[in-house]
Amino acid sequence: MEFQRRRAGAAEPAAAPAALLRDVHVDHAEVSLRSAVASAALEGRVHDREEVRAGTVTDPVLQGALRVAGALPGLSDLWPKAPRQVMARLHVLAARDVVTEEELGRPVADPVVAARLDGLAALVAGGTKVPPLVLAAVVHGELLNLRPFPGPSGVVARAAARLVLISTGFDPRGLVAVDVGHREREPEYVGAAGAFATGTPDGLRSWLRHYMSAVEVGADQITLIGDEILAAS
Repeated sequence: MEFQRRRAGAAEPAAAPAALLRDVHVDHAEVSLRSAVASAALEGRVHDREEVRAGTVTDPVLQGALRVAGALPGLSDLWPKAPRQVMARLHVLAARDVVTEEELGRPVADPVVAARLDGLAALVAGGTKVPPLVLAAVVHGELLNLRPFPGPSGVVARAAARLVLISTGFDPRGLVAVDVGHREREPEYVGAAGAFATGTPDGLRSWLRHYMSAVEVGADQITLIGDEILAAS
């Protein structure tokens, strides 16, 4: 695939963040909440986290992002075996009440999109030896660029990238709120994603640098959430 040629000279991926190696008690539901709020915001649906926690936000994109974030642990085993099936499931969860029933789980009818999805699925299913962080970044970047599903396709892209990190063992417990990193660095996120879409080595390097920064921010959330839990106990 094209990205395999582009990655020559790209920045080396970071190792698993130190926060992942600490024995901290972190509420997975809290990570899911923060991830969902961030992912919805990146789709233009900005909501206060505490209002979301209180259950007063009915925005369908936010609700879809919450469903997606909560489903990731249960989809991680299937992801490397049937990535196309999982992407369709993610879209059903993300886009319910946003698109029509007929559109749920169905990629847009475009042979170019179909071919690129097939290529991406082959990579996820074992067609590459690149490190997990690079694969996650590429899956995310490709799906953002393709927007293969109608509606909140970005929610699907971000979730698919997190599934790479979970299923490869980089983040086996799904505690790195990478989407929080994307949201905190949103201008960089948008710019780097655009650079990735150019298909150049410089574009890939820009995207990888952003992705590593977002992972670091997401890993910092582990410590932050853990500290909040300890303070409240």
